[in-house]
Amino acid sequence: MTAETDLIKLYSARILGLAADIPHLGRLDHPDATVTRRSPLCGSTVTVDVVVKDGKLADLGQDVKACALGQAAAAVTGGAAIGATLPQIETARDQLKAMLKGKGPVPEAPFDGFEVLTPAVDYKNRHASILLSIEALAEAMQQSRTAETAQST
Repeated sequence: MTAETDLIKLYSARILGLAADIPHLGRLDHPDATVTRRSPLCGSTVTVDVVVKDGKLADLGQDVKACALGQAAAAVTGGAAIGATLPQIETARDQLKAMLKGKGPVPEAPFDGFEVLTPAVDYKNRHASILLSIEALAEAMQQSRTAETAQST
């Protein structure tokens, strides 16, 4: 396969479609926690706002300034995350990292939409951008839980 063919496969119509339709795009007015993550390699940035109720993600806002792969990953994250717990999000994050390293399968449902990004396994310079959204979400959920624990003591 040529490098050009590989890039065409990498930026498939599905990936570009996801990048154009990111769920929960925009910021929340009163989040429980906010986290911004930036990829130093490419400059992609994602800010995630969360509202957590009863240990589950109740609302999500995303400000995504990333390449098409980072945007597609944010779309998958946004489409699957509502109702998820911190352990579910951390598991999805860890499974996505393993998938990108070629050492694991596609993340489990409801995060199995990350399958669309399997062509990016060979492009290590894109991995940080792909991980931004789910890493920011996991960190924001953790901050929310920490804040909730501090308030209850």
